[in-house]
Amino acid sequence: MEKEVLEPAESIKKMEKQLRYISGMIKQNGRKILNNYPITSPQFVALQWLLEEGDLTIGELSNKISLAFSTTTDLVDRMEKNELVERVRDTNDRRVVRIHLLEKGKTIIREVILERQDYLGKVLNKFSEDEKHSLNQLLDFLYQEMKIVNEK
Repeated sequence: MEKEVLEPAESIKKMEKQLRYISGMIKQNGRKILNNYPITSPQFVALQWLLEEGDLTIGELSNKISLAFSTTTDLVDRMEKNELVERVRDTNDRRVVRIHLLEKGKTIIREVILERQDYLGKVLNKFSEDEKHSLNQLLDFLYQEMKIVNEK
């Protein structure tokens, strides 16, 4: 790959555009994958958080998926109706209700994530192992820096 020399502002502008386009392509492919499953994009995001974090309250889930509390409640109602999740009382505090991921929800979310990983594998097919490793390190670094900036 030939190195392109850009001014710092132009470099940032180009990276922002590339990240926006990449994000859009990932979302578009993700929606295409979800067409084969009985869940919506917001449900995918919620189920993903529940798989990774374990049981969460509506408030915690609402914060994670950046939706209003009432919208998250409606989302959970639909997922509960479809037997993807269930509401359970917290064992330490009976006043607290947590959203628990059921086996059907786990199966669906794992299948969707596998399909997304397959897609990424196809995209990265022509990358060398060194390039994949470098990309992974740079993405980790970018993610950590974004978390730091977002906390300020």
